[in-house]
Amino acid sequence: MRLQLTLLALILAFASSVADANSRNDKNVKTITKKEAVSLALDKYAGRTLKISEENQFFVVRILQPDGRIVDLKVNKKTGEVNKD
Repeated sequence: MRLQLTLLALILAFASSVADANSRNDKNVKTITKKEAVSLALDKYAGRTLKISEENQFFVVRILQPDGRIVDLKVNKKTGEVNKD
């Protein structure tokens, strides 16, 4: 019985330390800035930036294109990937 409790305590301590290490790694992930998001969006679609807003994982960049169309682009904060909304 004592051995089982000791093993259980060790397993719980190990699981806790792994979870703590994972949460610290998530905080160290570099995210792009709003300025970088606008630059990435303008690299894909020419025009003038009208607005930039922030969501959980994305920046949404609104661009007025030279032909007068407005396009909303989602820029992933972690990867910098640009997708049309």
